[in-house]
Amino acid sequence: MSWGQGVRRPIVGLLIRAKNQASREYSYSTFRTETLGTQVPPNGMFLRRFSSEVSASEQMNLIKQLRERTSAPIKDVKASLVNCNWDIEAAQKVLRKRGVVLAAKKSSRTAAEGLLAIAQDEKRASVVELNCETDFVARNDVFQYLASSLAKKALSLQGPGDILPFGPDYLENMSITLDHPKLSGETTVQSAVTEVAAMVGENVKLRRGFMLCTSAHGVVSSYMHTCPQPGLGRIAGLVSLEAEDSSALLDAVKEVGSSIAMHIVAAKPLFLSKELVSAAAVENECEILRTQTVLNDLSKKVGCKVTIGNFIRMEVGEGIGRSEAADGSEAVAGAA
Repeated sequence: MSWGQGVRRPIVGLLIRAKNQASREYSYSTFRTETLGTQVPPNGMFLRRFSSEVSASEQMNLIKQLRERTSAPIKDVKASLVNCNWDIEAAQKVLRKRGVVLAAKKSSRTAAEGLLAIAQDEKRASVVELNCETDFVARNDVFQYLASSLAKKALSLQGPGDILPFGPDYLENMSITLDHPKLSGETTVQSAVTEVAAMVGENVKLRRGFMLCTSAHGVVSSYMHTCPQPGLGRIAGLVSLEAEDSSALLDAVKEVGSSIAMHIVAAKPLFLSKELVSAAAVENECEILRTQTVLNDLSKKVGCKVTIGNFIRMEVGEGIGRSEAADGSEAVAGAA
């Protein structure tokens, strides 16, 4: 009998403690941690508190939502939500601030991969180079969206002359409106580039760009090589074709323009006409000079003389490692 009473006392004590624990608003669990920035007691142990107001399923949903918004690592997403008491808006601000700091630290790293993006209409075209560190990031949809948006922004500007090279400072302080699930709202070009760098975890930078237009009666045609989607690629060719007769129809000119732009990408021309080619370079440039036959046939079809006004060839990463040609002068294949 005495033995049974002795057993019941510890059991009763345990039941009372469990009841008191269940009546509290929060529960606690003890665990070891190496969380960055957390003050850890000397014994390496502390109490973690879980709010009973946010269920486990809701926590998982918030983590998923914030991950989709920011593309940040899950570990950072969860830590930000916990620190902000599961307030997703506050946690997103924390992640953005942290991402800007990390992006600044990575800005000195070499970024030789990336994409070229083209935006154009009948009379004008713009091409920009957006760099990153790996081709994996170049396939990221946010990175591709930003590249296309920057090309469209450049196309909306008016520049002097028929051909205009520009560096990053030409666009970085301009306002741009973005509409992507992970990148939206009005901001500056530089801020958008920095935010994408924070998302992808690499150095991302706008390196250079070109605008090409024709003031005469003609068209601007383009060709993009290695395209993940229309308007994006690794090698770009732009060419302006001009007809002497202002009343000539340009449908045939447009068709041939794309073929010539493709030829520019393949042949890597350095000169616009035979008169500009030195004697030593004639043999190396014979392929581009053969396009003259194409122009003669096109002139007969249109009913007036058609000439090449200007052309540009650009390739992702060209010149990086030797010297950063910020003004993009390496990319100009030829100009009138």
